[in-house]
Amino acid sequence: MSDLSLQKRLAAEILKVGVSRVRIDPARIEDVESALTKEDIRKLIESGVIWAEQAKGNSRGRWKELHEKRKKGHRRGYGRRKGSRVSRSNTERIYVSTARKLRRYLRWLRDEEVIDRKTYRVLYSRIKGGMFRSLSDLKRHLIELGIKVR
Repeated sequence: MSDLSLQKRLAAEILKVGVSRVRIDPARIEDVESALTKEDIRKLIESGVIWAEQAKGNSRGRWKELHEKRKKGHRRGYGRRKGSRVSRSNTERIYVSTARKLRRYLRWLRDEEVIDRKTYRVLYSRIKGGMFRSLSDLKRHLIELGIKVR
């Protein structure tokens, strides 16, 4: 077996690929051995004796399969988790969604005349301050105030 490292290196430079991707036709090895200049290699590339293999990419099949399962909530149990609850989710987004839910409920109570405007204002500012962790927490507080909750 002849050493074609020079020819492969020159072909890699011309084809702008790595040496490992350069392929040579085994039936025409004698022609390649005699080619010592870049011009000779260019002619062999044009005639199809030397060519570059297509780059191999990583298969996404396994990733897609796992991604679909994770979208359904599978493979996300306690054993898979590395960070705390706070680090795994955006706390600001959680606050915003909770505050919106509480404010919506508060607005509904005011419109249904379950609470007056003054109570609405007080509770609104408490929601803003983060006093209530959830809707059930707000309802519990309203019951303590003596307001009938629906």
